[in-house]
Amino acid sequence: MTAPTGTRERPEDVRAADELDPYRVFAWCFSHPSPERFAWVSGESCRALLGERGVRRGRRATADATWRFPDFESYEAAYIALFEVGVPGPPAPLLESSYSKSTAAQNIVLECVNFYDVLGLRPSGSAFPADHLVAQLEFLAAVRYLWDNEPVPERQEPLRRLERDFIDRHLSNWLPSAQAKLDGLNPPLFPALLRALSGHLQEARRALEPEGAA
Repeated sequence: MTAPTGTRERPEDVRAADELDPYRVFAWCFSHPSPERFAWVSGESCRALLGERGVRRGRRATADATWRFPDFESYEAAYIALFEVGVPGPPAPLLESSYSKSTAAQNIVLECVNFYDVLGLRPSGSAFPADHLVAQLEFLAAVRYLWDNEPVPERQEPLRRLERDFIDRHLSNWLPSAQAKLDGLNPPLFPALLRALSGHLQEARRALEPEGAA
């Protein structure tokens, strides 16, 4: 995603979850494996992120109890096997179009692109398709950056509405199905990360309700 200047942190800048926009942090967590990313998701900052977003041990302990991967190779292999390869496709793709039974894939992609066009953004197809989770989160991060830094209140509301509408029309529609897939497969780390993301989206969505809404 080509974003407005100032909205993108480099991966090496990701240190503590509370220092960055959670949308950007989660986009980074679900991006392609790298040694730097593995070091972060294996560390205490990632554990703190999961705790802050309401991920608890308990009935889901089978997924969370072994949330760390032992080494980068197993983390990379799991990411590829879960999200990128498989016959006839990966078992838990991070693509909205993979979970829709009522809307054609090209229509989902087109609607995402139409949202991105509002801010003049273009997804980098060589990295992630327009309906990929990472592209969607980077868009939300760009929207949040713009309205956080908009000094004119009258100009903030259209951006807040854009963020709210995108969550409603896209991520809220497909992340529960992706969560069910991951919970069934029961790998380390990724189910807990997705639950934490869903928790953050629910909090963000509530905060975006217009004043006076029930």
